[in-house]
Amino acid sequence: MAPAITLAAEAPKLSAANTGFMLICSALVMLMTPGLAFFYGGMVRVKSTLNMLMMSFISLGIVTILWVLYGFSMAFGTDTGHIIGWNSDWLGLTGVDKGELWGSYNIPLLAFMVFQLMFAIITPALISGALADRVKFSAWALFIALWATIVYFPVAHWVWGEGGWAFDMGVIDFAGGTAVHINAGAAALGVILVIGKRVGFKRDPMRPHSLPLVMLGAGLLWFGWFGFNAGSWLGNDDGVGSLMFVNTQVATAAAMLAWLAYEKIRHGAFTTLGAASGAVAGLVAITPAGGSVTPMGAIAVGAIAGVLCAMAVGLKYKFGYDDSLDVVGVHLVGGVVGSVLIGFFASGKGQSDVAGVFYGDHKFDQLWKQLAGVGGVLVYSLVVSAILAFILDKTIGMRVPEDDEIAGIDQAEHAETAYDFSGAGGGAAKTGTVAAAVAGAESKKVDA
Repeated sequence: MAPAITLAAEAPKLSAANTGFMLICSALVMLMTPGLAFFYGGMVRVKSTLNMLMMSFISLGIVTILWVLYGFSMAFGTDTGHIIGWNSDWLGLTGVDKGELWGSYNIPLLAFMVFQLMFAIITPALISGALADRVKFSAWALFIALWATIVYFPVAHWVWGEGGWAFDMGVIDFAGGTAVHINAGAAALGVILVIGKRVGFKRDPMRPHSLPLVMLGAGLLWFGWFGFNAGSWLGNDDGVGSLMFVNTQVATAAAMLAWLAYEKIRHGAFTTLGAASGAVAGLVAITPAGGSVTPMGAIAVGAIAGVLCAMAVGLKYKFGYDDSLDVVGVHLVGGVVGSVLIGFFASGKGQSDVAGVFYGDHKFDQLWKQLAGVGGVLVYSLVVSAILAFILDKTIGMRVPEDDEIAGIDQAEHAETAYDFSGAGGGAAKTGTVAAAVAGAESKKVDA
């Protein structure tokens, strides 16, 4: 993410081109949250589809309001102790003029604010994939509000806010490897360790109910990610945004191919779920690194992430934690891989002159900085998220009753079902019978 540094130079003038570009990128990043909803929604069983969609969509409402009220001020306001920001003029945006520019950049502060808002929205939505099938919607909504306030807003300041400890240390995170993906992945792990496994985990089949929805979601994420990544340079004046755009495409392609190759060797088939998951793994990994590496470096980052994330998703069966839709395996591991590989593949010819080990940094200076940033965000998010989940679980309760989980969380929490089976059953009177039969048969199957 381009730093917010005001330089002693001629005052910038608003650029209509860069402003338009940033508004388009903001819209692209907003589209990623519905894309994520489809991606996750297709991966769950049919009886949980709507709940999975809603767990992403509710973030659009909650985080938007919190960001305008105080989140933007906490993340990008004047630094206090290298931990948090604050600017009372930004509370509710009451002191922001429509023509006020963002620091030394030639875009409005409001354009930067809304671009960063979309990052803040999708980050807690990413966590939801680990919690599929078993969390009360009201508890999830409250968790989003608390987590955004206590975890995301401060971490965004650490990484991107002027004065934040990671920012000042020189940790490179172009568009969110630490602040978004490691943050969300570590939070997901913390929460699932508290709330436990789904009923039937490792016993009942829990296969995706709609792989076309998964592929649609992955396509929307890939499309929106160009705004997520290229937009993070806040303009098009020097070619860095173009480098990031190219590297986003290159790394994603490499990761998808690497995941599929691993899958074919390990399991004997090329799956659509593997293609979608591999693409997302590549997008995650290149997010922090794309402004620092060459296109050849992006191929390496993507390929390494594709293989390591494919290997990581199976760890939940080995260690017994129920990461429903592989948030830990893809986002946490992919974010760590992309962030750490900057220390090796940074060319010194992209967003800055910082070079990695393979380009002359034989003292490992940048690598140690990257490791510090990764470790700090990971530990903080894991611990605080687990504490939040524990408090909510012991007060209002995080999980739905077991009977509701077995029968279907969509009906229990939303009084709806994703699909109307009345036509298939020959009449409206049979709708409930058909839906119940589907849910019942699903709950009784044993995965061969």
